[in-house]
Amino acid sequence: MKTNFEGKRVGFALTGSFCTFDMALAVVEDLVKAGAEVMPILSYSVATMDTKFGTAEGIKKRLTELTGQPVVETIAEAEPIGPAKLLDILVVLPATGNTLAKIACGITDTSVTMAVKAHLRNNRPVVLGLSSNDALGNSAKNIGMLLGMRNIYFVPFGQDNPHEKPRSMVLRGEYTLAAIDEALHGRQVQPILA
Repeated sequence: MKTNFEGKRVGFALTGSFCTFDMALAVVEDLVKAGAEVMPILSYSVATMDTKFGTAEGIKKRLTELTGQPVVETIAEAEPIGPAKLLDILVVLPATGNTLAKIACGITDTSVTMAVKAHLRNNRPVVLGLSSNDALGNSAKNIGMLLGMRNIYFVPFGQDNPHEKPRSMVLRGEYTLAAIDEALHGRQVQPILA
C-alpha cells in the first residue's frame, strides 16, 4: 500500500514475539520511507534478551539506524510521551498476549505499557499487531476487551498454524500500513479477521 505519513510522529513498540521481528523492522522501514518520524520503544525482554532471532544489541542498533532516533527502553523514558504529546499514533507490533493483557487491564509496568497509557491520555490512536500462541485461549478475553476500547485499533489477524497451534493467532503484516493509516483517521481497517 502506498501511504504518505509525512510529518507523522509514530511510536513503534516491540514486545517479545521475537519470530515476528523481521516483519516489524520491515514496517518501520516502510514508515520511514513514507515520511514518518519513528520513535522506537522496546519492552524489557526485547531490550535485554538474545535469542535465535538475534541479539538485543543488534535490534537496538538496527532500529537506531532505521529511525535515526534513540531507543526508549525504560518506564521513565516512556512516560513523557503523554504529557509532552510526543506522538500522533503508537503502534505495538508485535503485541504479545502478555502485553495485551496488561493494556486491557491498565497495568503499566513496562516501557511499552507506559507508552500506551501515556499516549491514550491524549485520545490518540494505538494500533496493536497481535502475535500470541494463546490468542484463542486465555488471551481471547483480553483481545475482546481491547476490541471494544476507544482509540484501540488492530492490524487484521488470523490463525497462523491451526493444525499444530490451534489457539495461535498472528497479525497479517500486509495490512499494517493500512491499519495505521485508518487509525489516524479514527477508523478500524476491515476485515479485522483475515
